[in-house]
Amino acid sequence: MAEHPNVTLVRAALDKLGGGDMSALADVIADDVVWYEIGNPEPVRGKAALAARMTGGAVDFEITATTHDVVGNDEHVIALVNATATRGDRTFHYRTAEIFHVRAGRIVERWAFSDDTAAITAFFA
Repeated sequence: MAEHPNVTLVRAALDKLGGGDMSALADVIADDVVWYEIGNPEPVRGKAALAARMTGGAVDFEITATTHDVVGNDEHVIALVNATATRGDRTFHYRTAEIFHVRAGRIVERWAFSDDTAAITAFFA
């Protein structure tokens, strides 16, 4: 059975994101995307704001990620991700469940949930 197109889209986006290729995400992110981050009560709103958040000079960490599995349908995709964050001389490993709302071939909303939200919040504080 062929993979659902939205699963293929999110899998490719995660590969680009995990490889640090933030600019390549522009093709699959809606202009009015709403992007919820772990530990941040306010979402990032809009593609331009998300690009600035991901590539801005204030970012003092690096995240690499590998995708464990991705499942989805016509509206939603759920990805299980293993991530490693590096900040200075500290390294932190964690897992997330990423939920994407996809419309017309674009990611319009993203939520992330972790196995240890408190540890993630502390690491990135």
